[in-house]
Formats: sequence, structure tokens, C-alpha cells
Amino acid sequence: MFGLMKKMLGGSTPDLKEVIAKGATIIDVRSKGEYGTGHIKGSINIPLDTLQAHMSKLDKKKPVITCCASGMRSSSAKSMLKANGFEEVHNAGPWQNLSKYI
Repeated sequence: MFGLMKKMLGGSTPDLKEVIAKGATIIDVRSKGEYGTGHIKGSINIPLDTLQAHMSKLDKKKPVITCCASGMRSSSAKSMLKANGFEEVHNAGPWQNLSKYI
């Protein structure tokens, strides 16, 4: 039902494998301690509470994938990035979701 509603409202689920193949930056917005317990190879750790201060170091034209522990912080990160002019941002939810694409 959710998928149908999302399609009706114009939402779509991107193929994260394709987004990664385009050279996406994967940003893990968990704390440094959480990131240290496990993370996606090649991801960068920018805790959500420091994201605003680090945005200038990121390429706004490059695809970005956000992830965290459950999807809540990565959703907030996606909104922040989009509001600051990032063109293509995807929320992967829990970081483990990306393991099948790496």
C-alpha cells in the first residue's frame, strides 16, 4: 500500500547500485562511536550534529547517499542537504541496507 501511495504522489525508489556507480558520496551520519563499530567501506562519517559545518567540503553536484542506524537521522540529513542546494540526495536508511550494493 505504501509503495502504491508513494508512486501516486510521484515518489520513486532509486536504484542505489546505479547511484553508487555514478560516484555517489556515502555519508554516515551516526556518531563517531557508532561508526567505529561498523560501517560501509568508502563511506565518510559526518555526525548529523556537525553536518551543517561540513557541507562546504562536499560537492553539491555529486550524488549523495545518507545512512545511519535506523533511517531517522539520515532522513534529517537528506532534508538538510537538499535545503542547502545539493541536487541529488538519497536516504538509504540503516547503513546495513547499502552492504548489498558495495
